[in-house]
Amino acid sequence: MGKHIERVSEATMNAFIAYHWLGNVRELQNLVERAVIESHNEVLPNPLSKSLLTSQANERSPVASGGTLRDHEAAIILETLRATGGLIGGPQGAAVRLGLKRTTLVYKMKRLGVFRPRQRLMGECDERSKLTI
Repeated sequence: MGKHIERVSEATMNAFIAYHWLGNVRELQNLVERAVIESHNEVLPNPLSKSLLTSQANERSPVASGGTLRDHEAAIILETLRATGGLIGGPQGAAVRLGLKRTTLVYKMKRLGVFRPRQRLMGECDERSKLTI
């Protein structure tokens, strides 16, 4: 590229500080590289779009929203189960994603009254999955 960046603008630095990085260093690296590519002078522009920052600010934090700890724990478990397709154990299961042993997750699910999202059985089908001959 051959571009030389002398400084980072205060607005860009404030955007980097305000952004919730989720512990992903590659995301930061990619954004800085994009900013260098887009720069037209020796000042690093802000690669974070305003819509990205606004959407992140508008997301409701589980801590800030209402409900009890029990409600939040159940919601997180259910959300993780949906993301894993109802898989509890194994390397791609909800227990691994939550940092729990499979038996601990099963215990918590029973205690909280959380059930796996309903899986379609072999005999069940909807209009889209019907085979026409």
